Amino acid sequence: MSKWLTQEWLDETRKMAEDQPERPGASARMQYVVTGAPEGDIEYYWVLENGKLIESKLGHLDDSEVTLTTAYSDAVKIQKGELDANAAFMQGKVKVTGNMAKVMSLLPITSSPEYKQMQAEVAEITEY
Repeated sequence: MSKWLTQEWLDETRKMAEDQPERPGASARMQYVVTGAPEGDIEYYWVLENGKLIESKLGHLDDSEVTLTTAYSDAVKIQKGELDANAAFMQGKVKVTGNMAKVMSLLPITSSPEYKQMQAEVAEITEY
């Protein structure tokens, strides 16, 4: 098991995401900020190309297209599948800056059966 929001966890989950189907046009450079974590605020980023997660690292991505900011408690619920990512976004629990159209185009992926299965598998290997 790897600790959530560590580089080890990001590396492990990126490898797990390799089995996700290709989704032409689902490409983005996304910055994530999780506020109020026990260790302080945590920044990490994803680079998606056609639905494939090709990069996942701790730190700041200077040329991100979108930044998603979430409180630690809500981020845990989303990660565990206890709070739907779409619902969290609509409820204002995920703050978005940058290219809103890009985020809206990617939201349906979080409801796909493949994504839900991967989310469950990631939860099994994650130490919160």
